[in-house]
Amino acid sequence: MSWETVIGLEVHAQLSTSTKLFSSASTKFGSEPNTQVDLVDLGLPGVLPVVNKDAFKKAITFGLAINADINQESTFDRKNYFYPDLPKGYQITQMTQPIVEGGSIEINVDGNIKTINITRAHLEEDAGKSIHDAYPDKSVIDLNRAGTPLLEIVSEPEISSAKEAVSYMKALHQLVTFLDVCDGDMSQGSLRCDANVSIRKVGDSELGTRTEIKNINSFKFIEKAINFEIKRQIKVLENGDKVIQETRLYDSLKDETRPMRSKEFANDYRYFPDPDLLPVIISDDEMDEIKDSFPELPNEKSKRYISELKIDENEAQIVSSSRELSIFFELAVDSESDPKLAANLLVGEIGSLLNKDNIKINESNLSSDNFNTLLKRISDGTISKKIAKTVLADIWDSGKDADEIIKNQGLVQIQDESIIQDVAQKILEANPDQVAAFKGGKDKLFGFFVGQVMKETQGKANPKSVNDILKKLLS
Repeated sequence: MSWETVIGLEVHAQLSTSTKLFSSASTKFGSEPNTQVDLVDLGLPGVLPVVNKDAFKKAITFGLAINADINQESTFDRKNYFYPDLPKGYQITQMTQPIVEGGSIEINVDGNIKTINITRAHLEEDAGKSIHDAYPDKSVIDLNRAGTPLLEIVSEPEISSAKEAVSYMKALHQLVTFLDVCDGDMSQGSLRCDANVSIRKVGDSELGTRTEIKNINSFKFIEKAINFEIKRQIKVLENGDKVIQETRLYDSLKDETRPMRSKEFANDYRYFPDPDLLPVIISDDEMDEIKDSFPELPNEKSKRYISELKIDENEAQIVSSSRELSIFFELAVDSESDPKLAANLLVGEIGSLLNKDNIKINESNLSSDNFNTLLKRISDGTISKKIAKTVLADIWDSGKDADEIIKNQGLVQIQDESIIQDVAQKILEANPDQVAAFKGGKDKLFGFFVGQVMKETQGKANPKSVNDILKKLLS
């Protein structure tokens, strides 16, 4: 029997604000447990929430980026449930009037472009964290995360495979990090998703019974969890049983999903308008201010790099995909430096160093000013591209100035052609058999001669001069 998968994702993006959604407590990650909690987060009697204006700006910025409708009047509701990670006994969220409605995101799967529509994106507070493995006989609660502003981004059930789900999450990750809406650190829970998965026979119009896989926090786990759940549901249906609507967890060690609790319905949460919070009105002037400060998006940057700076399409896409990398690139490139060379090094040598150290460009020892100097020394012939790699490695480790490294290590490129010619002549005289073979038609030996000259000059000879002189001597 043929089956098709229907997936909808609910993505929770922790907004990169300095304080929580309704309190002045810090949102900094990694502090000692229960040290970033105030009276509002504890839900003590008599305290009142105060809305964080910056959270609304970030939510609106996201909405504009996906061409959504922005509700300039939005409200907050109480979602009631009794778990110890929210001391109030309810979560403040936006049920009836979310800040963002509609919009869409394009994904690319194996070269095929597909549009995934967004139902809504609403603001809500995060819950604390229940910890079950710190003590052998008890569970404990860390409320540092309670009240952290979340933007919950709900897709339409238009995703058809685990691969598409990963592509969608990567597109969202790129967007929210580029906009500085969320830092996107999935390992810290800053960006995570719940996957609603159902199966139906091919051609059926009615959706199957769905299960929700909670709190998946890596691209790899999203793919594995959904693929497991698809196979599990197909097996259940083909055995003549029914899929139960429930919430499940993904166990990455066993690579399986397992039941967490029966799926709640909206009426289980007893939503009602929060009496402590008035509707939030975004004025036209505030909307104009956000629109005026709206950044250039990755696709727009990539197109500009290609058309104006003549950068290779693949390199332009990579440089523009990261907010930090594109800022670094634009600060480093000026009228005297080569943008194509800059992009090539960023994607190649520097990209490898970033991956090796698992850091972002702004966390490295390489500054945009120092990179600019390095680019100029390559362009003006002071050093060769080969020597530039040595200089770059030194900067990466020490943070020293490029000119200082070049001077102290004597790395200035040999430009005097008479010196290069003397070295080349010496190499040819020392290798008569290779010279004879080259003249006999073995053209590939030319690279051998170039390599020997560069080795003799410790890589300092001007490569163009080396090629020109060898061609002349071997003719």
